[in-house]
Amino acid sequence: MILEFSWLAIAGVNNLLELLQFPFMQRAIAGAILMGILGGFLGSFVTLRQLSFFSHAVGHAALVGVALGVLLQLNPTWMLLPFTLAFGLIVLYLIDQTNLSSDSVLSVVLSGALAIGVILSSLIQGYRGNLMGVLFGDILAIDTTDLILTSLVLISSIIFLLPTLRQQILLTLNPTVAQVQGIPVRLYRYAFVVLLSLAVAVAIKAVGVLLVNAFLVIPAATAKLVSHHFTRFLVISVMLGVVSSIIGIMLSGLLNFASGPSIVLVQFLLFTFIFSWVKLIWKTA
Repeated sequence: MILEFSWLAIAGVNNLLELLQFPFMQRAIAGAILMGILGGFLGSFVTLRQLSFFSHAVGHAALVGVALGVLLQLNPTWMLLPFTLAFGLIVLYLIDQTNLSSDSVLSVVLSGALAIGVILSSLIQGYRGNLMGVLFGDILAIDTTDLILTSLVLISSIIFLLPTLRQQILLTLNPTVAQVQGIPVRLYRYAFVVLLSLAVAVAIKAVGVLLVNAFLVIPAATAKLVSHHFTRFLVISVMLGVVSSIIGIMLSGLLNFASGPSIVLVQFLLFTFIFSWVKLIWKTA
């Protein structure tokens, strides 16, 4: 039994090494690293600013952009980018202009967007491979354009957030004090929503519409369990995003599982392990 398991393990490693020789696998690894950094980086702010439902809504509403892309026979990625951006800005504008709570506005707009997306999806005739691929994700299918777009969003996020990190932290912890101190709160909020919406759009191809929110939230939520110092929390979140993405894609290649669910499953298992470990330490302390 042990010998048989050893042979299976060796065969699996050999298969993985063979897979790494292919350009599509190399692009997938590069994409996993870039998206892991992006998800962990922006996810840290998403978690602390309680924007998890916002990213969830943007991701699910992207179904409209996907369906439009398929109907118009365009690359769904090029429809996702403008649609998620417009959706995010419109939702934030409505939140600012009404007396309703943010979750109420998000629920209303998300419901309408999903209804439109489902109706548009029903109009698609014949092959729906593009639609299904974007819904459930396939990081093995990302191309050079996807890598460039992800890199641009990541670089833009770093350029915007890191030089203004002190202001961003204050805005995250106490927006009222930030406004009193002259920080352009409204500008920073809208700029962050633009980055978050674009990050959701570029990550959808890898992990799918249904799981993109988990991709942003789980690494940051896990990091928050082990550190309350913002800088360490940010670094741990990015590291968890990268590690889980790489392990997930390796498992996907070895076991022939869907890549998006594999990555999110690894993130969930890491969260469960670290949560149990932290609780055990507290109990024994």
